[in-house]
Amino acid sequence: MRAVSFVGAVAAATLATHAAAAAASAAAGTAGCGKSQPLSDVYRGLTSSGRIRTYSVHLPSNYTESTPYPAVIGFHGSSSIGLFFEADTKLSEDRFSANKIMVYPDGVGGAWAGANYSEVSVDEDLQFVTDLLADFRGEFCVDDSRIYATGMSSGGGFVNTIACNAAVGGEFAAFAPASGSFYTDNDDLHANCAPARSPLPILEVHGGSDASVHYDGGEGEGGTEPAIPTWLGWWAQRNGCDDSEKTVEDSFDGDVHHTTWTCGDTEGALQHWKVDDMGHCWASTEINFSQIAAGELPTHIEASQIIMDFFDSFTKP
Repeated sequence: MRAVSFVGAVAAATLATHAAAAAASAAAGTAGCGKSQPLSDVYRGLTSSGRIRTYSVHLPSNYTESTPYPAVIGFHGSSSIGLFFEADTKLSEDRFSANKIMVYPDGVGGAWAGANYSEVSVDEDLQFVTDLLADFRGEFCVDDSRIYATGMSSGGGFVNTIACNAAVGGEFAAFAPASGSFYTDNDDLHANCAPARSPLPILEVHGGSDASVHYDGGEGEGGTEPAIPTWLGWWAQRNGCDDSEKTVEDSFDGDVHHTTWTCGDTEGALQHWKVDDMGHCWASTEINFSQIAAGELPTHIEASQIIMDFFDSFTKP
């Protein structure tokens, strides 16, 4: 009996190894595959629209140049840089991104396009994303079918701007803005949103007590923002979601609400997490910099884990 179990275990392990190898070989690797990377943290610069732009890269501890890895691009909030977003969210820690390449670009003047205080146009920042994708694909071994974008505040708003652009947004598998200030997708401009495909997976996290990017919308620091339920309704339409099959799970004595839509045949292609008593910060069960800046305490949910789990569910068709 033990011999049979041992043989079965060996067979199962062998099959699992072959399956993992097949999955790795099937992944669409980029031109950067085969280039060795002696450092796990890299800071790079490139010229985009005649301007020097910068971004940092964190490689997983198991990185090898022969294996295509998923990549997550994280966009910081206003008056900030990519390295601060990395420190605030802790997304580079193995518990969140052990098998992913993390990328943290820097906005011009500490901001992203779309706000009235932005120093560059939407077209210029979208071109930067295109150039950034080309640059890191050429240097690192990336799984082209598994590139994702997340961001906080105005960075979250810019993630939505990318998602609404068919050419640039079509390069990504899924999107996850947090506390997003959706200046380019408000009551006046939402009809201009033209995603590359439908459904286009998107998840948003927001505090019901956000005093900077109000849950009910209105005038924000950089322009007019939509009410988050209204914005979700637009994405439900864009993604062909069945509102009658929407599910809402309440937890933590009714303080946390997780809404999930089924869009076509894709369950969970649109999701929203609302924390009633949370302000303008990155949701975390551990104190972080944005919570301190907003005078907040740790909250019930860990956005970094929620977002990574969401990304793991989707691959670009």
